[in-house]
Amino acid sequence: MPELISEAITPLAGPKDAGAMARGEPGLPAGFVWRDREYRIVDVLERWKQTGREGSRAGGEVYLRRHGYRLRMHDGAEWSVYFVRQTPRSGPAKRRWFLYTLELDSNGAGT
Repeated sequence: MPELISEAITPLAGPKDAGAMARGEPGLPAGFVWRDREYRIVDVLERWKQTGREGSRAGGEVYLRRHGYRLRMHDGAEWSVYFVRQTPRSGPAKRRWFLYTLELDSNGAGT
């Protein structure tokens, strides 16, 4: 069963998925840094988008809010991550990538 994490993660520096960026999606990096460790993506298992209403100031229009991915990582774990298209204007440095859930492989690998 997936464990809820809900923490900001940092994309690894380097090339991003240029094809996705041409389609208006975020460029998925080769991996992420989470809790001071690097994790590499080996497979994209699923992609999705989440929409939401803007509210009264935009006439209740629906906007694309998040891009989500289910990923297989190099250690066998399965991550559910999302990218937020717009971050709040205030607060700490803008974070866009978040690890939502983590599921270890059948051998307990992934940590």
